[in-house]
Amino acid sequence: MAFPRASAAQFAGATLAMAAVVLASNILVQFAINDWLTWGAFSYPVAFLVSDLINRRFGPGPARRVAYIGFAVAVIASLALAPVRIALASGLAFIASQLLDIGIFDRLRRGTWWRAPLVATVIAAVLDSAVFWGIAFAGTDGPWLTWALGDLGVKLAVGVLMLLPFRLLIGRAVGAGPAQATGR
Repeated sequence: MAFPRASAAQFAGATLAMAAVVLASNILVQFAINDWLTWGAFSYPVAFLVSDLINRRFGPGPARRVAYIGFAVAVIASLALAPVRIALASGLAFIASQLLDIGIFDRLRRGTWWRAPLVATVIAAVLDSAVFWGIAFAGTDGPWLTWALGDLGVKLAVGVLMLLPFRLLIGRAVGAGPAQATGR
């Protein structure tokens, strides 16, 4: 399948958005709301939206490049602003879940418009939560297991809510690119 080429501005914007989401999430995860949630649970699912939008419009190659560059920028910045354990756990969870999301999305892209982003986000969110919480907080004081469950629940709920902006944004892309940009 042929995809349009992302402009330098589109690629830079997506990469900066990805890095900002991961950095903000690494900072926000340090602040508990209660024994079930941290603030990072609300910001992180936007990373899947960014990835899925790039994947839908420009294909899996550019989506992977955005993930790799966003990963590098975010880990470097996170090492300066978050504890090393959180920065490293976030980096590993991020790159593993983003690559999984991109692969699943690409395999499902030809179905109805909502299937690829929903299925990819749900599966990738489970992997992300397991890797991140297992590395960042396992063996530490605090209710990290309930935070992990709460975090996953919010990621899944926000992932469903992100279908609305996804649909609105890919709908705008219809006039700007080929018919495959929106699926059906």
